[in-house]
Amino acid sequence: MGLRDIALKEQYRSDRDDLVSEFFIPCLYYCIEYDRAIEYVAVKSLTNFYFGLRKFIENEPKIRMVTGHRFRTYDLNFLVRVFQNGKSSLKIDGVDEKKVSVLQNMITNDKLKLKIAIPNSDLVYGSFSENIGVFRDENDDVVAFTGTSNETFDPEKKNFESIDVFTSWNDKSRVETKVMDFENLWENKTKTVEVYDFVHAAKNNLLKYSAEWLQK
Repeated sequence: MGLRDIALKEQYRSDRDDLVSEFFIPCLYYCIEYDRAIEYVAVKSLTNFYFGLRKFIENEPKIRMVTGHRFRTYDLNFLVRVFQNGKSSLKIDGVDEKKVSVLQNMITNDKLKLKIAIPNSDLVYGSFSENIGVFRDENDDVVAFTGTSNETFDPEKKNFESIDVFTSWNDKSRVETKVMDFENLWENKTKTVEVYDFVHAAKNNLLKYSAEWLQK
């Protein structure tokens, strides 16, 4: 069983589909690697990557994320301590301590890697806000998607949004393009943005606190 066995649609839209139960959870369940470019990261969203997915934990998937450089205060303080010291005693409201422990172990064991993308051109206004994702399973099948910036998976705070989905067995060229786009980001080979390792960005004061997402 793998990604190819999921009855995937070409598009999911929140007025008619449940993006979490119909798309994210099945893909997370079968993947062994997950790459994600996203506007912002929160501890709550990171812990929810494995929410209710025992097989996801057992598979020890590798997660690579590229995100913008703005963080809520408590998220940034927590992540800096974990990435630099392996753990943090800070409590995150609304997040189970066991999930936080798993997140810390994933970071410590190099299963979760995080990089920061910062625009370096006058042609780019604002911050990094690309939203793409790539799942890969043990059969080397790949599912890519574009669209959502929301991964808190909070049933009480749903966005109205849609995602477009591409598979390596039905749309090989599109998937290869998305995979290449992410790899170029990860290797800092993308024009108009500079990509840094999270620890380097933290030590060099490249990360910013932002109140913009306090209600998200």
